[in-house]
Amino acid sequence: MKKIVISCFAILIISSCISTKSTIRNIDNSVIVPELNEAFGSFIITKNATSKKYGYNEDYPINVNFTSVQDGLNNQIRFLNALAGPKGEKIKYIKKDACCPFPTKKTDTGAGTIDTFEITWEGQTKPILLYINKFEKGELLIPLGLTARK
Repeated sequence: MKKIVISCFAILIISSCISTKSTIRNIDNSVIVPELNEAFGSFIITKNATSKKYGYNEDYPINVNFTSVQDGLNNQIRFLNALAGPKGEKIKYIKKDACCPFPTKKTDTGAGTIDTFEITWEGQTKPILLYINKFEKGELLIPLGLTARK
């Protein structure tokens, strides 16, 4: 009985943290997923973002497409492997946290989260933080301040 009460309480807390309406503004299920660059294990991304919010704001995350939970993670890696620093520097990235719960039909629980990744490169004075959503689809762009890996 105690386990049931604790489980119900946990579900209540989790569901109360999830908004009933998504605040993500750049989901686009009509875009075509970019081709892969097998040499880098990355997407081929050539178009630059024009918005300062793209990737830097939880309402405008980088939506890398979802076909399965594992593929969502792979797509995050494929996206990050396509990037370089502002002068073509090799970047390093580390997954920091998950944040910003939102409703989605792509999971059994009906909720998804956005992952944050810290991006660094040699000579950089302050790391940047990118918001990457593995549950939804959108146009993949190079965030402002970064370039395409060559």
